[in-house]
Amino acid sequence: MLKTDSLPAFEDLPPREALSHSSYGEVIAGKLLMLIVSLLMCIGIVIVYSSGAGWAATKYSNSEYFLWRQLTFAVLGTGTIVLVALIDYHVFQKTSKLILFASIALLATLLVLKAVGIISGAARWIGIGPLKFQVSDFAKYAIIFHFSRLISEKQAYIKDLHNSYYPLLTLLMTVVALVALEPNFSTASLIAVTGFTLMFIGGINIRHLLATASLLIPVAAAFAIAAPYRVARLLSFTSGDEKGFSYQVVQALIGLGNGGLFGLGIGASKQRELYLPLSYNDFVFVIIGEEYGFIGAVAVIALFAGFFVCGLVIAKHAPDNFGKYVASGITVAITLFAFVNIAVACHLLPTTGVALPFISYGGTALLFNSLGVGILMSISRHKKYVLERGLLSDVSGGRNL
Repeated sequence: MLKTDSLPAFEDLPPREALSHSSYGEVIAGKLLMLIVSLLMCIGIVIVYSSGAGWAATKYSNSEYFLWRQLTFAVLGTGTIVLVALIDYHVFQKTSKLILFASIALLATLLVLKAVGIISGAARWIGIGPLKFQVSDFAKYAIIFHFSRLISEKQAYIKDLHNSYYPLLTLLMTVVALVALEPNFSTASLIAVTGFTLMFIGGINIRHLLATASLLIPVAAAFAIAAPYRVARLLSFTSGDEKGFSYQVVQALIGLGNGGLFGLGIGASKQRELYLPLSYNDFVFVIIGEEYGFIGAVAVIALFAGFFVCGLVIAKHAPDNFGKYVASGITVAITLFAFVNIAVACHLLPTTGVALPFISYGGTALLFNSLGVGILMSISRHKKYVLERGLLSDVSGGRNL
């Protein structure tokens, strides 16, 4: 719960009227955010059932297999949001170092298990039986928490190369490298973008960021073409002839084309009938476009745009720097994953294994993203709590959102 002993006291407080005005705006953003996430979860339940019924019947002899699992995780996700919203988000500031090093240890453990042959193929999941989770989701939030803490603490010398930038870069590259070696190049890239975005918002020298980007982009490109399957995806994406497109891309474009303006209707998708692989996960947006048409697809994009705006409003009016950076990181990460998934479905980016937040089938990502939304709600509530007690921490420093 929120406790006054966790709140720093400041003299020279801004006028109460100004604080009250911004607090109301943030509360509205928080409520609208919860509404948007609820709508996305409901869409996810309907679409996962529609797109996965055929696959579930074939693989599990139960057409409702994905439906009940997605519904269960949506309920658990909602409970996670409510529970985390009641917790003082500063608990993640106090434990950020432990969370980060735990994520690094788990990522390293996966690679060790893969090296000794216990795990074959991609080493992304850890756990026993049904109690498994994708470690990269955990690592993504670990980076957001610890970067927000370090950037807040280093504001006095944030532009210093040795005492500020190098420590942040080392931690980020450690996590990114471990995720990339799973291999999970797409998620590793998105974690890197999230980390660099936080550093930019926090006030890191832009010249340092640009210099690093000029070195990392060629390295990332070399790593991307080192695996034959990634080369095949790039060739399919750059092919100017439809015959050069991969099977997934062709089926995705057919599905989006089938939808037209208004769609074929609920449950009327043709591509879901075992034509489009992972129609309930990576390519779930295709089913949205096919069944609900251009209007339905735009509505989903609008919901994610609304999520982005609400997240930025909460970040802008956060009661302290840590809250501002955490809210920014969570907002950027979730929106970025949504953008990449939708862009892949529309053949605007090469095929990747990135799920659509709150909609794609999968419990791990849904629960971790629910954790993120709960933290955004906690930050939104926290300012009202602070205002009621006449306390507000400084949000100066760094670049304005």
